[in-house]
Amino acid sequence: MKAYKIAAINGDGIGNEIVPAAMEVMEVAAKKFAFTLETTSFDYGAKYYLKHGDFIAPGALDELKKFDAILFGAVGLPEVDDRLPFRLFTNLVRTSFNQYVNYRPCKLLEGINSPLRSKTQKDIDLVIIRENNEGEFVQNGRVLYPDEPYGLATDTNVFTRAGITRIAHYAFQLARKRRKHMTNVTKSNTMIHTLYYWDKVIDEVREQYPDVEYRKMYIDAATANFVLKPEIFDVLLTTNMLGDILSDLGGAIMGSLGYGGSGNINPEREFPSMFEPIHGSAPDIQGKNIANPYGQFLSAAYLLEHIGEAEAAKAIVAAVNESTTAGILSVDCGGSSSTTDITKSVIERMK
Repeated sequence: MKAYKIAAINGDGIGNEIVPAAMEVMEVAAKKFAFTLETTSFDYGAKYYLKHGDFIAPGALDELKKFDAILFGAVGLPEVDDRLPFRLFTNLVRTSFNQYVNYRPCKLLEGINSPLRSKTQKDIDLVIIRENNEGEFVQNGRVLYPDEPYGLATDTNVFTRAGITRIAHYAFQLARKRRKHMTNVTKSNTMIHTLYYWDKVIDEVREQYPDVEYRKMYIDAATANFVLKPEIFDVLLTTNMLGDILSDLGGAIMGSLGYGGSGNINPEREFPSMFEPIHGSAPDIQGKNIANPYGQFLSAAYLLEHIGEAEAAKAIVAAVNESTTAGILSVDCGGSSSTTDITKSVIERMK
C-alpha cells in the first residue's frame, strides 16, 4: 500500500475549518483507493506571526521539503499588514520550492447556475496557467522620500527566458491533454519590453507544438471574453499579476470564489507542491460553520492527482459535483448547508 506524507497548513480564518474538512475527504478517498496519508499539521500564518514575529518557524522550509505535497488553506488577518502574508509566506513557499506553475482550473460545477445565465458547464471549462515565480510580483522596487512632494515608488517586473520557456512548455503540454488550444494572455502593446519579450519566447516554444492551436489575446479582450464567450478558451497562459486577476474573474463566472481550487506546482517534483483554494481567509466568518469548502476539496483533488492518485482525485471531483447537483450549498451561494453538512455530503457520495 502506497503511503504519502502530506503537510496540512490551515493558515488563518476559515482555513481552520476547511482544511481539516478536506483532510477528512482525502482520508475517505485514500481508504477507497488503497493508499495511506501520513499527515502533519503546522500552525503557520498570520496568527503565528502575531505570536512569533514571523509567518513560519525557523527551519520550516527544510522540514516541509520532506513532504510529498502541502495542503494549504488561506493566510491573512485584519490586524496584520496586508503586504506581509504574500512576502513572508505564500511567495516565500512558491519561490523556495520552485513552484513556478500556478494551476487554476475554472469549470462550472454541476447544478450551479453561473451568473452568465446562458452559459453551461460545457461553456465554462478552462484552465488558467499563471507564471508563479517571476513577472510583476517579484517585489523588486522601493519607495523613496515617501513624505516629500517629490516622493516616488517603483516596482520592476522581471521576466527571464528560462522562466517563460518552462511555463510555456507546461501550458502547451497541458493543452495537448485537453482540447489542444492555448491562449497567451498578454499586454505587449503597452508593456513593450517585458511582455513583448514574453510573447517572443512563447512564439519560439509554440513551434514545438504544431498540433496545438495557438492564439495571442490582450488582457482587456480576454476579460471581456470571459464574460461574453468563455467557451472559446481551453488553456490560458499568462503572467503572475494578470493571472491573479483573471483567476478571480474565473471564480466569479463559476458562481463563487469558493468553488475555485488551485495548485502551486513544481512539475519536476524536486520540491513539494502546494494546493489551496483561490479565496481568502475570511476571518469574519471563522467559527460559524458556514464557510464553503468546495474549493478546498477541489484543491485536495488536484493534490492527489499530482502525487499520482488520479482515480481518487476523480472520485472527489465527482462527489463534489453530485453534492452541488443535490443542492448542498453554503449560505453565501444561495443554500442553507453548513461546512459540516457539505463535508458529510461529499463523503457520503464517495462511499
